[in-house]
Amino acid sequence: MRRTRAFAAAAVAAAFFLSGCGLSGGDDAGAGSDDPISGEVKGDITFATLALKPTFDDYINGLIEKFEAQHPGTNVTWVDLPFQGAQEKITNDAQAGTLPDVVNLNPNFAQKLEKQGVFVDMEANAGDVKDSFVPGAWDAFKVPGQNGSYGLPWYLTSEITMYNKDLFAQAGMPDAGPPKTIDELLTQAEKISTAGKGRFYGWHPALENTFVPNLAKLGVPLLNDDASKWTFNTPEAVQYVTRLRDLYASKAIAPDWLTQDHAKETEAYSAGRVALFPSGPNFLKVVGQNAPAVAKATGVAPQIASADGTTNMSVMGLLVPKKSKNPATALEFAKFVSNAENQLAFAKIVTILPSTSESLKDPYFTQVDAADPTAQARRISAEQIAKAQNLTPVQWDDRTKALVIGKVQLAVKGDLDPKAALDQAVDEANKLLAR
Repeated sequence: MRRTRAFAAAAVAAAFFLSGCGLSGGDDAGAGSDDPISGEVKGDITFATLALKPTFDDYINGLIEKFEAQHPGTNVTWVDLPFQGAQEKITNDAQAGTLPDVVNLNPNFAQKLEKQGVFVDMEANAGDVKDSFVPGAWDAFKVPGQNGSYGLPWYLTSEITMYNKDLFAQAGMPDAGPPKTIDELLTQAEKISTAGKGRFYGWHPALENTFVPNLAKLGVPLLNDDASKWTFNTPEAVQYVTRLRDLYASKAIAPDWLTQDHAKETEAYSAGRVALFPSGPNFLKVVGQNAPAVAKATGVAPQIASADGTTNMSVMGLLVPKKSKNPATALEFAKFVSNAENQLAFAKIVTILPSTSESLKDPYFTQVDAADPTAQARRISAEQIAKAQNLTPVQWDDRTKALVIGKVQLAVKGDLDPKAALDQAVDEANKLLAR
């Protein structure tokens, strides 16, 4: 349990902590060779991760020992950065050209560096392994308007839908399954909340985490084709915000939930105050530890998806800076860490998904105990990865998120017309994007 919760915290924090980090754009950041990587696999490299020590010492050190045994003459030094200060260190190292040889980053932060030419193009240098990865994970490290892809996918998370069957029954819906689409989600949320009469609700909005993915699932084009402008002020988006406003006005959303995030959503579900909980499978264990009765009443189902079945996922990857002093060894190590065998081993000790298609075919994901919700969640999340994408654009940084969600909150509270709120949000977000 401690291993799972520690890793969940690390993965979530890495995804959100780094997403808003800006790069000052120094001249030295993008310098480096675009020539194909060649040379012997030998010598020293440094591998940097985020907050994985000491929980995963055995796994990471084991990987390093195996790699060094397979490639005599190599030496891998593992450095693990604590969250505090990581933003500044990575930015400064990129500017100085002193990044570690292999860096573990998520696409949101990586793209700010990719656009300045910091990282090796994996399309050109690791095309031999491209087809081993889930397509959506590989594509997560592409930059709009640029050729290539700049990271090898490492591990993934993909939420499922957890639902409290006792609350469904109390709402007069004992045989109803959880929603499959956003429209069904909002309809069920209203019905359950009406029955709950303030004792429990259908859905916690957690707007800063759900707003953009939900728009994407509704088919709203978030950006134009070259990702130079935000475009999410469409009639479909206005309709969505209007429905949120109506739910809030009818008290189908608790008043204090409007400004709360995923952590508070988890608390609300664990307290039996909300019937629907879209989240990562790892949080099923968190609920089990904190609220056994709620966990016992919990059913699991696929992620709420778009009309064509597209689901969302989060991606962490491995990137090699062009300025690595030993790029051949760095690239080979990144391939080794992210291969199917090693990813499967990682997935068996912590609640994540491998990004390699072959790993997802393992019985660990396909042959599970139907009576075990955790195993069922693992199977469901693995099955939906084939049609999953990273639906949150990398341009959705902390500043953009804050201003957009602020406008949406005003609209949901009834203080601003939904269309005006989205028009203002797009206008201000585009000013940030233009900078």
